[in-house]
Amino acid sequence: MRSSWYAVHVRSRHEFKVRESLEAKGLETFLPTVERLRQWKDRKKKVLFPLFSGYLFVRLEDIESSFLHVVKTSGVLRILGNGSFFIPVPEDQIQNLYALVTSKLPLEDHPYLKEGQRVVISSGPLRGVKGVLVRKERERILVVSVDLIQKGVSVKVAADAVEPLLSE
Repeated sequence: MRSSWYAVHVRSRHEFKVRESLEAKGLETFLPTVERLRQWKDRKKKVLFPLFSGYLFVRLEDIESSFLHVVKTSGVLRILGNGSFFIPVPEDQIQNLYALVTSKLPLEDHPYLKEGQRVVISSGPLRGVKGVLVRKERERILVVSVDLIQKGVSVKVAADAVEPLLSE
């Protein structure tokens, strides 16, 4: 049987402790991390943070037999799935994440956005404007269609200034 990676949702700020506990049980884990500069009153220090707060990945041979080993670990909330079964994370996505975090390039997580999704602009002069993501262009530019007097207006916005609209 081939092993697969699964996304594990953990309590906030418990990612490192859960990783340690799962590895103590003999399970292979992957916790993508980034180094960020933190400043206190008296000093600055580089600190390691999870790239995706509240999540890590675990490689399992057989999800049915390993499920309890994972979810009974202190700090684990659940293994991600669709309600009926657990959904493995494709190996190439894990490899891509690994390549990114080992590159030592500055990384920041962003909300997952797809074309046709309702979004809101979160910063800049258009902060609070709601619209539909029409298309993604180049690396960090999005085109957003904004409802204005029942007409569409397109505007290019930096990718990090757009967030998914959760509810209206």
